[in-house]
Amino acid sequence: MSDTPQLSRRQLLRSAALVPVAGALAACATPAPQTPASTAPGAAKALEVWIFDGGFGHKYATDIHQPLFKTKYPDVAIKHNFTKEITKVLQPRFAGGNPPDVIDNSGANAMDFGALAQDGQLQDLTPLLDMESWDDPAVKVRDTLDPAVIEIGTYDGKFSVVGYVNYIYGIWYSMKAFKENGWEPPKTWDDFVKLCETIKKSGKMAPFTYAGKHPGYALDPILVTAAKIGGKEILLNLDNLEDGAWKAEALKESATRWAEIGAKYLMEGTAGLDHVQTQTAQNKYQVAMLPSGSWLENEQRTTTPPGFDYAMFPVPDVTGSDKLPHGALHTQPGENFIVPAKAANAKGGMEYLRAMLSKKAAGEFSQLVSTVPTVKGAGEGLQLSTGVKSASDAYAAAGENTVYFRWNAWYLQLKDESAAATGELMSGRLTPDKFLERMQKKADEIKGDSSIKKFKR
Repeated sequence: MSDTPQLSRRQLLRSAALVPVAGALAACATPAPQTPASTAPGAAKALEVWIFDGGFGHKYATDIHQPLFKTKYPDVAIKHNFTKEITKVLQPRFAGGNPPDVIDNSGANAMDFGALAQDGQLQDLTPLLDMESWDDPAVKVRDTLDPAVIEIGTYDGKFSVVGYVNYIYGIWYSMKAFKENGWEPPKTWDDFVKLCETIKKSGKMAPFTYAGKHPGYALDPILVTAAKIGGKEILLNLDNLEDGAWKAEALKESATRWAEIGAKYLMEGTAGLDHVQTQTAQNKYQVAMLPSGSWLENEQRTTTPPGFDYAMFPVPDVTGSDKLPHGALHTQPGENFIVPAKAANAKGGMEYLRAMLSKKAAGEFSQLVSTVPTVKGAGEGLQLSTGVKSASDAYAAAGENTVYFRWNAWYLQLKDESAAATGELMSGRLTPDKFLERMQKKADEIKGDSSIKKFKR
């Protein structure tokens, strides 16, 4: 990931600096006619694919997805590209009306899905759901997917974003370090604090860290802890920009508790480190725990020492009367693929996604990058790494007690504000009350801005 500043919604697709010809934006903002779905791409048309080169790299596309696509369409040339800077590289293409055919729009610098939807830039992928699945003509694509993929990938009633990975979030640690030191994953907040204190007093490593340059990593457990305390409606109200949603007592309780962790137990220098640096510090046994998602194990593959054995635990129980039981966790589809509405080969783009969503492709992807795909049964019979097994077990144990939020994808300005405010909170420069006031103020600004399209769930 990169810490390059995100552009605001008004800047996305509207920046004069990105428009090569006068009037191009007006044309760009008009929804393009939707290309009918087909089980075959355009006749011998080349296919341009862009992959976010993040935690999963991009080799899965060249080594798994594209060869599988070629088994049915050997004459279609695929132009493969990858970048860590999705917005910087591809936003000018959207502004110019010539976007590529398939994009993995992911990472810290992903394009604003809300703005793309508002400007008619996303191909309606509903026809893809009703295609025959790649593996079995008797089964539709929609029936091979975790239902959350369709729910979360729908904007304005149109399914337009395919989440390929089931991101499972929690607190990650080394099974080796915990076993050697006699530490147990905590189930209650009191146990969590006691564990932090024990680790701190041992002098062997710091108790806790997060990616200081990307404070969204720290915001995730704050929000999930609030949902644990107050129920799923806490996050629903944030998404729907309900009045006073950020002032909920459960959010104040959670922010207060996590601010105390920041004040007492953070690894020295956390605020100045990015996600790779903090994760590498954990691989070197300099810190015990950090919040992340199920991409972590693969992202750190080259620096993780033998026997480290990644594992995760959900945020601990808090009050003894939490509305969500032990094991509740944040999980939602991620690694988001789109076909632009103005793609030159939208048919081919959808067919590429159909190949990706096969059990074969998703299973091999899971094995290659150590993660949990959203295609049902993709991991069956595969040898799972400790991290993937731990995350999968936590997901299974959570059952219906999973939570998610969408405001950070819908409202990029609010996401940017949350990152800045969370960093201030965790470093002690903002009190919990001031943190929540700042977030509520920004949410209110967005709610009152008629130029920003509003979404609901």
